[in-house]
Amino acid sequence: MDLERMILQGVSRPTIPKREFLLTEFGAIADGKSDCTDVFKRLIKVVSDLGGGRIVIPAGEYLTGPIHIKSNIELHLQSGAIIRFIQDPDRYLPVVLTRFEGMELYNYSPMIYANDQENIAITGEGTLDGQSDNNHWWFYKGKVEFGWREGLPEQSADVKLLHRMAREQIPVKDRIFGPGHYLRPSFIQFYNCRNVMIEGITVVRSPMWCIHPVMCKNVIVRNVTIQSRGPNNDGINPESCSYVLIENCRFDTGDDSIAIKSGKNEDGRRINIPSEYILIRHNLVQSKDSHGGIVIGSEMSGGVRNVLAYGNLLINPERALRIKTNTTRGGIIENIFFIDNVAVNLSQEAVIIDSLYDNEVGDHPPIIRKINVKHFKCVNAECGIVVRAAKECRVESITLEDSHFLSVKTALCLENVEQMIIHQSTFNNFSINHLVVSGNLSSL
Repeated sequence: MDLERMILQGVSRPTIPKREFLLTEFGAIADGKSDCTDVFKRLIKVVSDLGGGRIVIPAGEYLTGPIHIKSNIELHLQSGAIIRFIQDPDRYLPVVLTRFEGMELYNYSPMIYANDQENIAITGEGTLDGQSDNNHWWFYKGKVEFGWREGLPEQSADVKLLHRMAREQIPVKDRIFGPGHYLRPSFIQFYNCRNVMIEGITVVRSPMWCIHPVMCKNVIVRNVTIQSRGPNNDGINPESCSYVLIENCRFDTGDDSIAIKSGKNEDGRRINIPSEYILIRHNLVQSKDSHGGIVIGSEMSGGVRNVLAYGNLLINPERALRIKTNTTRGGIIENIFFIDNVAVNLSQEAVIIDSLYDNEVGDHPPIIRKINVKHFKCVNAECGIVVRAAKECRVESITLEDSHFLSVKTALCLENVEQMIIHQSTFNNFSINHLVVSGNLSSL
């Protein structure tokens, strides 16, 4: 379709000079115990000073602190290569400019990070292991199932502090977290970068969001496997990014598998950069812990538009397509195409559009429009289609076409929809040739 062609015209592989540098020739010891942090730093500087190239990590285990990639550099993990990241939070200092749940701040460095760079890549058949667990990073969430217990620190006070800073428009340079604070970093974050590719690797045990490009243009994530079931362990979170291709990836995540975002509340509106022109195709989601296979929000105050997801297989997540927001967010979600996808064994709604997410109420109702679900097949779900719209929020031009739901307990539950069209679709054994809904519809 035209949108797919438009997106593909805007994405391309980064340009990396054709010269290689072997990490072990610069002193790295592949025993999983020797600290290779300084080797990575020195080699990245050498390669950057020469104008770029490919850093090759051969088979073996490498222990390191944060890796900061520079322009024109590819980090290539050969088969059998494992990079394990040191578990001590103090090793991820000094703080860097980042985002936490859609709000800017200075915080612990992501494990792999780049800021204002171009032509950067992580490729190969190896593994990146964040070594996060119930004793490292995860307990900051403040949940017993992730290792927190009475007397241990947790993140809730810092989340409230960051919200207050954003609400009061405290300058970002003064939002200093890190030591003495408990906001987890993302695993891989490219910030304000251009021409980015992540291909082939496996990502395990992330502190929080796994792959998190922010304000990037031209991003490819291809043939990546993500196996990380910690708290808020989203798989891929393009945030305020444009021209993004996510294809042939496998997800076993502890939260949303693919979640498109664009900043939260005041910060999202201040920066005002949408996520747009995003193609999601031929991916496999297979996890009961995944809250949603393909998700938009909830941090979407900069807007999300022109998204095409097709040919994806979604097995066992809570939901297949989830759009979540509320009246504190503002912003517009529009031109979303969910086509030719298959979902099996969903524990919640197959498709949900929810502008009452988290029951937060404010003065910035979002607009949700032109959501198109076509040729969707779903077998076994709690609900087929659910729309929960706040009265102040416009939800319009929702289309369901040639889609089929089998073994759903509740077919439809629509609340405050301005317009939804259902055409040539079935729910269990009930067929709808053509139906236009405005307002509420409890069920079929």
